[in-house]
Amino acid sequence: MSRVLVARLDSVGDVLLAGPAARAVANGRRADGGSPNDVVVLCGPQGESAARLLPEVSDVFAWDSPWITNPAPAVTGQRVDSLVGFVRNSRITEAVILTSYHQSPLPLALLLRLAGVERITGASTDYAGSLLDVRLRPGEDFPEDQPEAVRALGIARAAGFRLREGDDGKLMVKDPPDVRNLVGEEPYVVVHPGASVPARAWPPLHHAAAVELLEGAGHRVVVTGGPGETELTATVAGPSGIDLGGLTDLQSLAGVLARAEAVVTGNTGPAHLAAAVGTPVVSLFSPVVPAVRWAPYGVPLELLGDQNAPCRLSRARICPVPGHPCLGSVSPEQVVDAVARLISGVPSLNTRRKVRRR
Repeated sequence: MSRVLVARLDSVGDVLLAGPAARAVANGRRADGGSPNDVVVLCGPQGESAARLLPEVSDVFAWDSPWITNPAPAVTGQRVDSLVGFVRNSRITEAVILTSYHQSPLPLALLLRLAGVERITGASTDYAGSLLDVRLRPGEDFPEDQPEAVRALGIARAAGFRLREGDDGKLMVKDPPDVRNLVGEEPYVVVHPGASVPARAWPPLHHAAAVELLEGAGHRVVVTGGPGETELTATVAGPSGIDLGGLTDLQSLAGVLARAEAVVTGNTGPAHLAAAVGTPVVSLFSPVVPAVRWAPYGVPLELLGDQNAPCRLSRARICPVPGHPCLGSVSPEQVVDAVARLISGVPSLNTRRKVRRR
């Protein structure tokens, strides 16, 4: 059994979107008789918790990349040696480097060569020389306007790996835990107001108004957020929402999302976690990145936000337009209507024909 590195040097959502590609690598090559592989996921520190939830992953190594992480850590011999040493000592002979359209696989490929990796696959617009054995040219070998999960699968396929028969290529995580002690037995809607990038956040008071309207429509509402978001979740939950701010890690959050009827959130990791557990998503999506690539994949979807706003495709972290019109223009009433459509089974969008709840 070979040990193959699957690299996605980013955070939670990016790593979850790499899950189908990791499963394809684990399944092995048909040309080799489908002999399975041990998959080692290389990710950023913020993506480690997500990598540990992926099925068919044998090991995870978190490494703070100087060309991916923002703010960037210093390039030091010690930092480089930690990665090279891990790869060399892990007997990894092959690597599949997964990147987005604006990222290059070549810096990592260079370090992997130094670590002795014999075969490396990646997508690069730049000449790769001896750094890549299999090089895909974005825009030539595959279109850029496709979901990130499909792009990642395409890179794995170019390396010779295929999903096993019956695997539909959707996002997955290991079995979510039972969280009824947190959420109770009755149905509920999750509202996740936080976002790591301010340009992707719907205003807190809009969230709070949506919670009130959802409760007025007869829904129980669970508000989720990380340890640094407790003030935000308390504001959004109000006096009667269930405030789980700071009370869940990523694994227990998966359990909360899995039991929900629908999830309301921005373009952030929990949106992709909801997709991985098969829960419909109301996506408050800022067009700073393209929705065709980054919207929740594989579940019924309501996409809200002006996708033609002036910030479109800017990749801005702070909104460059006064008033944040792309999301500020979305009303709480629109969110409530979108939730109703999802729960009734008639969403505006369906990113795959069939949804399997896990």
